[in-house]
Amino acid sequence: MAEYTINARGLQCPGPIMRLFTQMKTAEPGDLVTIEVTDMGFKSDIEAWCRKTKNALVSLAEQGGVITAQVRKGA
Repeated sequence: MAEYTINARGLQCPGPIMRLFTQMKTAEPGDLVTIEVTDMGFKSDIEAWCRKTKNALVSLAEQGGVITAQVRKGA
């Protein structure tokens, strides 16, 4: 299982989701992707995106204006 980190700070929608989508295309099932974002709309976007794409939202936290999400690629 691989782990990836994406720095999408400063990007506005749809930039962070597009970065995550691109990484997930190359990830294998079970891989973990951590993404850091400063666009506050990302919190609702990531939840909907994970449901739609059948990926698991492992964690979602906000600290100091930075949202950090961990997503595990589904089968």
